[in-house]
Amino acid sequence: MKTFFNYRLIFPVLLITFGSCRSQKDIIYFQEIKKGEEPVSRIEWKNFPSKDTSKLVVYEPIIQPNDILKIYITSINKEASSFFNPLLSADLRVEDPQATGYLVDSYGMIDLPVIGSFKVAGMTVPQIRDSLKIKLSKYLENPSVRVIFDNFKITILGEVQKPGVYSVRNERLTLPEALGLAGDMTIYGNRKTVLLIREEKQKRNFIRIDLTDRSFFDSPYYFLNPNDVIYIEPGRGKTAASDNFYRIAPIVISTLTLFTLFLVRFQN
Repeated sequence: MKTFFNYRLIFPVLLITFGSCRSQKDIIYFQEIKKGEEPVSRIEWKNFPSKDTSKLVVYEPIIQPNDILKIYITSINKEASSFFNPLLSADLRVEDPQATGYLVDSYGMIDLPVIGSFKVAGMTVPQIRDSLKIKLSKYLENPSVRVIFDNFKITILGEVQKPGVYSVRNERLTLPEALGLAGDMTIYGNRKTVLLIREEKQKRNFIRIDLTDRSFFDSPYYFLNPNDVIYIEPGRGKTAASDNFYRIAPIVISTLTLFTLFLVRFQN
């Protein structure tokens, strides 16, 4: 009678046995902090407009050099409006849904037909729209201006299901929404030390965020800026599991080899 032994089952059993376990508190998002309990990695949100959690902060992205704006101008007189939309269809009877794209130069300026150079850096989309309406009122009757932020993209790297560069058509994107685009973190992602890399005023800032802390909703980093980079570093669980595997693997292989030789000899 032959003895059967499925030694391939040893590997998953050993990995489960020796794998590092993670606390539930390490993987649950937006936990409520008990009174008198402050997490070590909590960020103090300085100079932020509102700390009242009952009021939602209205966020508008600030235009910076190298951003791309799409601007579409209309008025009662479509023929007059066409001078401000040179790249649109020449057929004025057809309203082209695609607006003209303008690259913000290193000085924060765009060059508009008739109006000329116009500084947009440091402004929000509604502010640009209102300013253009005032300038256009000299040339057009009841001008209407549509401004679209056209290059809102973010980069997500590290312990997520689908790392990559994501372009969005929305002018408001939150960090939880960005993680949703990337398929959320893996079980090994460290939720307490999410790294946000942001460039502002020609300076690169590195911000650590604790996503297990519910106060994150009141932080200035809840909303993302264009070109933000999010890095999810691996937690200790992944490192420990990897270390355990490489430490145990030689022992397992040696044991299986001896056991296989024993079975072969025994069966003969």
